[in-house]
Amino acid sequence: MSDLGDWFRSIPLITRYWFAGSIAVPLGGKLGLVSPVNLFPWPDAFIHRFQIWRPITATFFFPVGPGTGFLYLVNLYFLYQYSSRLETGAFDGRPADYMFMLLFNWICIVITGLVMDMQLLMIPLIMSVLYVWAQLNRDMIVSFWFGTRFKACYLPWVILGFNYIIGGSVINELIGNLVGHLYFFLMFKYPMDLGGRNFLSTPQFLYRWLPNRRGGVSGFGVPPASMRRAAEDQQGGGRHNWGQGFRLGDQ
Repeated sequence: MSDLGDWFRSIPLITRYWFAGSIAVPLGGKLGLVSPVNLFPWPDAFIHRFQIWRPITATFFFPVGPGTGFLYLVNLYFLYQYSSRLETGAFDGRPADYMFMLLFNWICIVITGLVMDMQLLMIPLIMSVLYVWAQLNRDMIVSFWFGTRFKACYLPWVILGFNYIIGGSVINELIGNLVGHLYFFLMFKYPMDLGGRNFLSTPQFLYRWLPNRRGGVSGFGVPPASMRRAAEDQQGGGRHNWGQGFRLGDQ
């Protein structure tokens, strides 16, 4: 048990709580400690009866059973792997920025879920995080099942097809990919590569709650590519690295 406890404590802070909640809530539903009907984000209950906990519980809940257990474990693995990699990679030392990414993606998914009357929000949020990781490591070669190898940028779509085979639906994965793309475009692609304005900025209260663990200016933001090249010519070059890539399944 000590080894299991050491492993759990080694998980990055935000990922640790997200991972623990994604085990505790489905387990509570499986054991009958809480009724699943009180966990779904039903629009009528959320909007008219002010049951405001439903979008939160729907993010952690998954109906674990003989037909869904494997899909649940696979997505739990994706949560642990890619949330940990983002939190210790591109967002290393910036927990407030990582929390803001999760909150932004979650809000977009909740709005979409209420409009489309979705029952589960766990998979879309996990896929949105995986999509961001894949874009920040897009040229890295990853290995998937049966020895298949491809660039990381294709990984979200490969997993979409994989989950369709084992789960029979792609709506959750597709929404997660689209939300992840929206965050990546607004935070990285549009302001940094296209020179547009920065529409997303981490609120200051998150920095007070989760202060940076190393020096530097809070948040993200670099000049567009044309301005970066000019600055690099003057300063001797150099390029920011958003984090080291990993092969799929590496520990």
